[in-house]
Amino acid sequence: MNLVLSWLKRQTSNPQVVILAGIMLSCFLVIYFLGRMLLPLLTGLVIAYMLEGVIRTMARIGLPRNVLVVAVFSLFMASLLLAFFMLIPLLLKQVTQFVQQIPSMLAETQVMLAQLPEKYPRYISQSLVDELLVALRTELVGFGQTFIANTVSSLIRLLTLVVYFVLVPLLVFFFLKDKDKIISWITGFLPKDRSLSVQVWLDADRQIGNYIRGKVWEILIVWLANYIAFTLFKLPYAMLLSLAVGLSVVVPYVGATVVTLPVLLVAYFHCGLTPDFFYVTFAYAVIQLLDGNVLVPLLFAEVVNLHPVATIASLCVFGGLWGFWGVFFAIPLATLVQAILTAWPRHKTHDEQSVAAEGC
Repeated sequence: MNLVLSWLKRQTSNPQVVILAGIMLSCFLVIYFLGRMLLPLLTGLVIAYMLEGVIRTMARIGLPRNVLVVAVFSLFMASLLLAFFMLIPLLLKQVTQFVQQIPSMLAETQVMLAQLPEKYPRYISQSLVDELLVALRTELVGFGQTFIANTVSSLIRLLTLVVYFVLVPLLVFFFLKDKDKIISWITGFLPKDRSLSVQVWLDADRQIGNYIRGKVWEILIVWLANYIAFTLFKLPYAMLLSLAVGLSVVVPYVGATVVTLPVLLVAYFHCGLTPDFFYVTFAYAVIQLLDGNVLVPLLFAEVVNLHPVATIASLCVFGGLWGFWGVFFAIPLATLVQAILTAWPRHKTHDEQSVAAEGC
């Protein structure tokens, strides 16, 4: 107990540490308790932060900030409208077609499972197949009930999405246009001497900015590469599957594992055990290998690498706190935590002080 009290006394004696801890605790409490209510505001803030990196890059050519804000925001709105009127209808159509194909896929799976005891009597018994079929039918019934229940809630979510489609772009525009005014207003409530907090923010801003820009490019490249491959092999739901593979890179390790199963299942039910199935599998595997061994090192060369254990821990912790959005922003949040730990003042032990004195 004395050790803990001594540590707390040592940390709280530094006002910079107290300021940083207060800022981080306040932000955490606001997001944790008011996150759902402030979701449009937080979404607009994240998008504005991403677009701010584009504005900073374009500012090197010497154009006024107001001109760049209008240009970048117009490009953002054009992309949003293109996605809303072209991409989303196509994805909804392919999702509907995929859901309609699920019963036939399951029926074919049942036939295939029923034939296994005849082909491999030494390894697979009829009782095992019967158990698998019962489990499959149970899951199918549960899926149907869940789908019907989610259909009603999806209508409410659709109305919410329409509201967000109006509110979020407005917030993004004002965040970009009045950035300096908003920052000045917020910093007016903070102590003047906040050098440690500024140091943490600058380090986190650089790392998170590099990460987000690299991740956006990775999503687009992986999405396009898989779409070309799936289209060449005439795989159904090419846009839906390629987008799922592209978005899977947001969640390290887990995302690629989860999205591989539907890709292989669709390829199997479309091609069967023919050479085309193995061609699709090979092309998909090559893209995954190139992404992990070539694309990621090129795009994230300037980003501090997190240990795999830290990455998985951040996915578990932030996903448990904030669900999907916690998983989505797990790596940037872990990068922020790493920046805090790097900048946090460390007190040298007696042995370290002795070594330093001997070195002098």
